[in-house]
Order: sequence, then structure tokens, then C-alpha cells
Amino acid sequence: MPITTAVFDAYGTLFDVAAAAREAAAEPGREAFATHWPAVARDWRLKQLQYTWLRAIEGAHCDFWQVTQDGLDWALDASNLADPELRERLLALYWELSAYPEVPAMLATLKQRGLNTAILSNGSPDMLAGAVDSAGIGEMLDDVLSVESVGIFKPAPAVYDLVGKRFGCAKDEVLFVSSNGWDAAAASRYGFTTAWVNRAGEPVDRLPGQPHHVLTDLTTIPDLA
Repeated sequence: MPITTAVFDAYGTLFDVAAAAREAAAEPGREAFATHWPAVARDWRLKQLQYTWLRAIEGAHCDFWQVTQDGLDWALDASNLADPELRERLLALYWELSAYPEVPAMLATLKQRGLNTAILSNGSPDMLAGAVDSAGIGEMLDDVLSVESVGIFKPAPAVYDLVGKRFGCAKDEVLFVSSNGWDAAAASRYGFTTAWVNRAGEPVDRLPGQPHHVLTDLTTIPDLA
């Protein structure tokens, strides 16, 4: 079946999750943070993801904003940066994450070709709305799908089910794009055609599914649809 629907993970895929820490470090008066922000950004993202997996296994779901705050608290503690003002600034910036430079043109091309386009994310609806508005890409998306409608985080199959329910498409009509290797692997095993955006040049995860395409950015996504 031809691809009719292009679906994107949000954080790390369309939106640069390191931007909050990087921008905070560049602000006047944060010279001390400038040496720590890469570690904080890395640890924040890692714990954010780990907490989603653990909560899914434990049946202890909460929204993504809670795990985002919990992950940041761990990351700041790990770098000995228990600074309430810095914490609040980083959380505020997270609501305004910038999109990667190639995102608007890539989405516009997909829409010009008549494809359905959507986000499928662990993010809560209000977080995703803020990021989409900040990036100015709302008009290029047909929908923004959040795990909150099923109450469990990816890679639970119930999350991927949301795409077929929304667009009435078969699994093999979907191109699913994620910067998370585990997400691309799970979506591939589910039945989607998948593209892993491997910006960091990481090894392929040893998981049951494997991504169909491995890319360094989103520029060539329209070539796959």
C-alpha cells in the first residue's frame, strides 16, 4: 500500500529537546550553568524517558509534564544545581522549544503532496499545543495525538493504535518518524514503515523491531512517502 499518512514523534524529532538548557545557559548571569548545561540536558532527557517506561510497567501513569519535572529535578541534583529559579526558567523554556530548521519545509512538502500529517507523542495535550504554536507548524498538521487519550506511554501498542483510529488507514499506509531508536523499533514491529532520525549517530538498538530507514535529519522524509 502507498504511504498516505506521515506521523511524527514530537520531542527530539520535531522539537529540539536540548534547546531549553542551551538557551538558559546563554542568558546573562548564568555563566556557571554554561559548563553544566550539556550534562543537564542529557540527564533530563534520559530520566524523562526512563520514567515513562517505568510508570507504564508499574501501571502508575501520570501526564508527561510530571515526568518532565521529575526528570529535570534528578538532572539538576546530579549536577549539584538545586536552584529553584533555574528550575523554573528551564521548565518555562521547555514550553517554547524550537523546531529543527528543516521541519516547516518538510511538513509543507508532505501536505502539498496530499498526505495526512500528525504528531503522536507522549506529551500532554497542553504541552504539545504550546510547542506546536511556538514553532508555528499548526497549519501543517492534521492532528496532534497524545497518549493521554489511552493513559499509557509509548511503546505500548495502544498508543500506535491511535493513528488508525484517527485516520482510518491500514498500518502499512503509515510512515512513522522518531528520533528515538526504541520508538522506531516498536512502531516497526507494530506494522508501520519507520524512519529513525539518528542525529547523534548512535548504534541501532537491539530490539525485536528494526527501523526501515535511518536518517541524520528530517530533510529527506518526503522522499520516503
